[in-house]
Amino acid sequence: MVSRIESSLDEQLRVLSAGVAEVLPEEEFRIKLSRSLREGRPLRVKQGFDPTAPDIHLGHAVGLRKLRQFQDLGHTVVLIVGDYTGLVGDPSGQSKTRPQLSAEELEQNARTYLEQFGRIVDVERAEVRRNGEWFGPMRLADVIRLASKITVARITERDDFSERLRAGQPVGLHELLYPLMQAYDSVAIRADLELGATEQKFNLLAGRTLQAEYGQEPQLVMTLPILPGIDGVRRMSKSLGNYIGIAETPREMYGKIMSIPDEAIVQYVRLATDLYAVEVVTAEKELAGRAVNPVVWKRKLAERVVTMYHGADEAARAAEEFTRQFARHEIPEDAPTITLSWPEASVGLKDLLTRTSLASSGADALRLIQGGAVSIDGERRTDKFYRQSLEKEFHLRVGRKYLKVLPERISTTTPGGA
Repeated sequence: MVSRIESSLDEQLRVLSAGVAEVLPEEEFRIKLSRSLREGRPLRVKQGFDPTAPDIHLGHAVGLRKLRQFQDLGHTVVLIVGDYTGLVGDPSGQSKTRPQLSAEELEQNARTYLEQFGRIVDVERAEVRRNGEWFGPMRLADVIRLASKITVARITERDDFSERLRAGQPVGLHELLYPLMQAYDSVAIRADLELGATEQKFNLLAGRTLQAEYGQEPQLVMTLPILPGIDGVRRMSKSLGNYIGIAETPREMYGKIMSIPDEAIVQYVRLATDLYAVEVVTAEKELAGRAVNPVVWKRKLAERVVTMYHGADEAARAAEEFTRQFARHEIPEDAPTITLSWPEASVGLKDLLTRTSLASSGADALRLIQGGAVSIDGERRTDKFYRQSLEKEFHLRVGRKYLKVLPERISTTTPGGA
């Protein structure tokens, strides 16, 4: 006969393991969960967030949604706002040193984070800590003692550090301290388990090492897959501009999701929504076999995500607005108007985008054109050599940005000329 504790244990393992990349050490996960249930002591589950940008995006939400699952199963979630680690910036996956933010910028971003955490986790039932609590009072002697707990050789085993060193790229001394600082967070709050993206595995394992050095039972490490940005290639990141913020308007959120490449749809269905496993499998099968138009699943995805953060009514309105503006090629009523001065009767597409500030450079314009993001009067333009007539006004769309363009020809006739 299966005991109540064993039944509950199996259910928790099933829920908490879903969608996870790795749990390390795997055999300890069941042991810790079983002990937690027997003793009635919730696990202390930690994740840290450096407030290096003001918005929490769907990439952050992958971990936050897993934290909510831990909460719903009775465990204690500890959210670390990295007001001190943020001064360094996590070097994980970085090809160069991050720019450093001021304490004022970090504090402003931290306040935004605290508000946005509550959209996913129950902040009232969570511990919210700032690592300035323990790093702020440290003296230089304390930092030296902490630094003695790990070797330079161990730190430079990290792929991102070793690759930068081989390439002759600088690695700041402060960056070498980051894994140690994140690890000490686990010591300070006595974490039983820490969540993080797969690229943070080194930092998470460093937490186990440091806890053992301080006489604590080493934490479990749970890594989660990385959600790609709306370009479908690089990880979602505020600094890369390929993110979807959880506090963005329904219209903005819906439009961004509809812009992701077809190849990224399944990853978004799996990582960014609360759809059931059977629905994820259905998406995989239908998209792999091209049984349905990918746009069908993009719409399901967009409506589901907007519903999660704004409600079903707002999702329905965003869907209708998207259909009206994009599928029917209608121009938003609030689309800005710009007067374009040009010395010829037509303008090349790259020049048009840079002159209207819809592209930052010729290279950026070419990327947008080739990526199918440019339309004129509802017709997509992917030919980089296309020239637009300036004989009459026209509507220009780049991604989700609209302009009504009024041509203003500049006469090239010189005074006294024919």
